[in-house]
Amino acid sequence: MSEHVLLFRSTPADQHEAMGTPERAQKSLQKWLTWIRELEAKKQLVHPGQPLAPTGKVVSGRDALVTDGPYVEVKDIVLGFIVIEARDLAHAAEIAAGCPIVAGGGSVEVRPVAQPPM
Repeated sequence: MSEHVLLFRSTPADQHEAMGTPERAQKSLQKWLTWIRELEAKKQLVHPGQPLAPTGKVVSGRDALVTDGPYVEVKDIVLGFIVIEARDLAHAAEIAAGCPIVAGGGSVEVRPVAQPPM
């Protein structure tokens, strides 16, 4: 088993569609809680992660240029993440396919946690 980070991505429009009214927000949050509880029950949830604020900065280049962002050049934003345990990358992608954000038009980026060299 290995750890994988699931990064949740969505467009601002899809996020508004899912969370734009109290009723839709409640329905979306219930789907998320159900999914997270299923991961916990299967002992696949390593870390519950955190939601991310829609603002930030990007520091880049040798001169450490700071720009507003971090979404200046992308159509979607990273909304948050969790860490799961899966047999391999294919299994992690299978787990990610059940994420409610996918049904709402968003996406889940699945990244294995790199092991430091010995």
